[in-house]
Amino acid sequence: MTRAQLIQEIKTKRSFLCVGLDTDLKKIPAHLLDTEDPIFEFNKAIIDATKDFCVAYKPNIAFYECHGPKGWESLKKTIDYIPKNIFTIADAKRGDIGNTSRYYADTFFKYLNADSVTIAPYMGKDSVTPFFEYENKWVILLALTSNKGALDFQFLTDSNNEELYKKVLRKSQEWGTDENLMYVVGATRAEGIGEVRKIVPNHFFLVPGVGAQGGSLIDVTNYGWNDDCGILVNSSRGIIYASQDKDFAQKAGESAKALQGQMAKILDQKNF
Repeated sequence: MTRAQLIQEIKTKRSFLCVGLDTDLKKIPAHLLDTEDPIFEFNKAIIDATKDFCVAYKPNIAFYECHGPKGWESLKKTIDYIPKNIFTIADAKRGDIGNTSRYYADTFFKYLNADSVTIAPYMGKDSVTPFFEYENKWVILLALTSNKGALDFQFLTDSNNEELYKKVLRKSQEWGTDENLMYVVGATRAEGIGEVRKIVPNHFFLVPGVGAQGGSLIDVTNYGWNDDCGILVNSSRGIIYASQDKDFAQKAGESAKALQGQMAKILDQKNF
């Protein structure tokens, strides 16, 4: 998917919502466990209920690969089922030496045909650039995360008193463009989103942490907005587990619609 196509989808749906498909067999409704592929049946119902309100889906790969070959089959069926006008994010957080990264890229861009994959930048340029070799595919680079461990490394400063995450942002702009490079920026560090935006004014952000994790949608848009919206806000648990009964899909749709409604008001206020 191109940047222009993603922006058009945001305008058409009046939404910048990404639904996280973190599908846990321990949390899905019990009646689905008797089906041939409970994970896919759950995802299929969630997609049917939410596809009119979101512009992206983000399956976290860990929830699938832990089940071995059957989990990968469920993942591929899920991505194949997502409508082609909706952006797909393989949340894999890969990052390894160049030749290994090429095989990871083949996995997510050829085998799964996802539009994007999340990448950890710690090993530097040669671990990231192989993912840029695919046309109309995106790298989503971890930039500033919300977990407690982010304090271990991301805020370490150099001799010029610049934090490590800012060095990652500056350096990575040499590898990709705003047409194929996004950044993960956690919603619970709202002011940090503003700091990231100063360094990368034109790139899209993938922002997890709104809803169940306590991030504020208003704060995210106030700090992260750019002229093209520039934000994909992910919600996982708050949508897909809105109910664990047989009405789970209906409740997921209602939760997605409510969040999309808030986003539509923001887009109207921004005259977007």
